[in-house]
Formats: sequence, C-alpha cells, structure tokens
Amino acid sequence: MTIDPNNQTVLRIAMLRDHFIQHDRFTPLEELFSRLAEKRLADIQTGRVNEAHGLALSGPSGAGKSAAIAHLLKTERARLDDEGYGDATIISLRVPSPATLKFVGQTLLRALGYQISSERQAWYIWDLVRHHLRERRVMFVHLDEAQDLASRGTKHELNSVASMLKTLMTDDEWPVGIILSGTEELEDILNHDPQLARRMKTVHFESLSPAAHANDVLDLLESYCERAELIPAPQLLSLEHGERLIHAAANQFGLVIELILEAIEEAFLQKDTALSCKHFRRAYQLRTSCEDEFNPFIIPDFYRIDARQVFTRGGRRS
Repeated sequence: MTIDPNNQTVLRIAMLRDHFIQHDRFTPLEELFSRLAEKRLADIQTGRVNEAHGLALSGPSGAGKSAAIAHLLKTERARLDDEGYGDATIISLRVPSPATLKFVGQTLLRALGYQISSERQAWYIWDLVRHHLRERRVMFVHLDEAQDLASRGTKHELNSVASMLKTLMTDDEWPVGIILSGTEELEDILNHDPQLARRMKTVHFESLSPAAHANDVLDLLESYCERAELIPAPQLLSLEHGERLIHAAANQFGLVIELILEAIEEAFLQKDTALSCKHFRRAYQLRTSCEDEFNPFIIPDFYRIDARQVFTRGGRRS
C-alpha cells in the first residue's frame, strides 16, 4: 500500500513533537518534583502518613509549561513502573469550566474512571474523590490551566477549592501531592491562600529575551534539524535569526518550538533537504495570515511588529 506523502509528513512531525529537548528552565522543575516524589515514595514504603506537598508552575501563555509538565509526568510514570510502583499513579486533567468545587470534583472522578450523577452534592462527590484516590493509590494529581480556579469561579468557590486541595494533601489516610500549572494568575491563587502556598514548591517560566537567549534558541533549532535530518541554511544560525525567531514567538519558549516545527513541516512538504528562511516565512504567514510587511522573517525592522496579533495587513494595523 502506498503511503500518502502528506500523511508521512504528519507522522514525522508527530514524532518530532514527542521528542522533548532538555532545556535550562526544565532542570529546577525536574529537581523539585523528583524530591517530592522520593519523599512520597519513602512514606509509602515505611507506612508513614505525612502530609504531602505540591508543585506550582506558572508562566505566560506559550511559555512551554504544558510540554514540560507532560514530559515530567511521563518520565515519572515510567520510573515508577520500572521500580515496581506501577500501581502508584499520577492523575492529570485540565481544570473544567465552570471551575466550581462540584464540577472540579466530578471531572477528577471521571479521570479516576468513575462516573457520577450531577445531582450529587459537592461534599459527597469529594468524599468519593478521596476514596478513589486512596483505592487507586494515587500519588499526585495535576491540574492544568489552574488559573481558571479563580477566573471562572466566585471567591467563595475559590476558597472552597483551595480548602479541598489542602484537605487532599493532609488526608490522614492517604495524602496526595498536588501539581498546579497555569498562567501568572495562578500566583494570585496561591497568594490568596497562604496555607496552600506554604505546601507548594514554585517554579516560574520567564519570557525569553532576544538579547539573552538567541544563542540558546539557535542550539534548539540545530537539535531539531538534526532530529529531522535537515541541513540548516547558514543564515538560520545567525544571531539575528535567533532574535527574529524569539520575537516572532512573542518571546515565549513553547511558541519558539511550535514555529520551528511548523517551518520543518514546510520543508518536508516541499521535499527540501535544507531548512531555510523561506520555510519560517511561510510558517509565520500561515499562522497569522499576515501580509509580507508584517512578517518578522521578511522585513529588516522586525521589532516593530506585534507578534501577538493575527490578520495584520496594511490599513488594519493596530
């Protein structure tokens, strides 16, 4: 059977997306989580019941938080399985909307494989959550987009959810570690509840600086080219291109990776053996529907472009 070239490209890009390249900002996250996991395992092995602690990762949208957490949890699950702790699970879910105490509890129950009627009261739902966390021997619960706990619920609901998270970490039978990831509004939630904050280790993903991080981004670009078996054109390895790439990605690490992968996809589709500026120009144009005069991979004065906007064209510039 003949494989559609487009499908083949999709598969190659999917493999590249699955490949996680270690970076400096990931190291402290990995180290903190490793300490939490080792402490929790030590308590399980010795039969001690100590309150669990958690980890909070904040950063702007597009900073690469989701990919970092996904890799972290995937690696930890594999390690637990290799060491004979396959039953010590890690549950990961996105905070639902609306982020009420009841709805968060229902979503967590579904992630645990348990369906429940929406007619049940919140206290009953969370009693079931605690029961199933204990029965499944869950070590950590990860809540992604955790800033929505505040933005989509009332202050009363925020207090209730924060209180329940603390209850899970201090359960006198089976304490569970909490992992929160989200935008910088997540920091407001933790500062709103000092008792929750003191139980959390914290990591913040800063925005990139073209001046400070251009070389790091070029190293990243070379790594992906090597993985994709593409030769990077000489101009792609210039400091200026690193700065252009960071600016085009609105200074966010995760968006830098997305643009690199989209440019590589263009090279695959055009059956090119080298990755060049034309692929980045096309990738940015497809992402934003901008005219050439608003494409940071084309114009000399690329800093004048607001890379957070789409559909930019003459006469419609903000």
